[in-house]
Amino acid sequence: MFLSPPPESEAVARVYRSSLDSQGFVMNLTRAWAWRPDIFDGFAALRSQLTDNSSLSKRELAVIVCATAAGLGDSYCALAWGKKLAEASNPESAAAVLQASTTDELSSRERALSDWARKVVTNPNGTTTEDIANLRATGFAEQEIAEATIFVAFRIAFSTVNDALGACPDWELVDAAPREVVTAVTFGRSPIARDA
Repeated sequence: MFLSPPPESEAVARVYRSSLDSQGFVMNLTRAWAWRPDIFDGFAALRSQLTDNSSLSKRELAVIVCATAAGLGDSYCALAWGKKLAEASNPESAAAVLQASTTDELSSRERALSDWARKVVTNPNGTTTEDIANLRATGFAEQEIAEATIFVAFRIAFSTVNDALGACPDWELVDAAPREVVTAVTFGRSPIARDA
């Protein structure tokens, strides 16, 4: 990343430990966020507050993140969440969302979510009542539409910090992701080499 690592402190060590415990390694993006562990904790708490009380499934949340990351050109979150979506569905479906292509493997709800996330990312002022009607037609309740939109905005903020500070995807993410996902991520920053 573009910043040097923050000075050692108990809070920084806690953030690094948390990444090590959850991922098996300290993610590059964690080093950027470690400059403000309190804000990183706040982001995690807000994400949990939104997703833990939502009727959106984990698979639907993964669709949202993959479509958002791809729309932003964020290779980091695309690889991390592409792997999650591949596990929740299959590698071909994850690749399709990352490439904005269609597949019968995705439900109409998931396709609508993917389209909605990309519209919110690329032109939030260009969304229309027809877009909302399309979400309703695929079974989304008003609260789910609001939650999906808030989650897209949350992911935009998170990705923007990572990308602007030069956090490159970890080689571990590339190694763990299915080949179809890695091949689909043709945008954003290049991953860190294994021997870097």
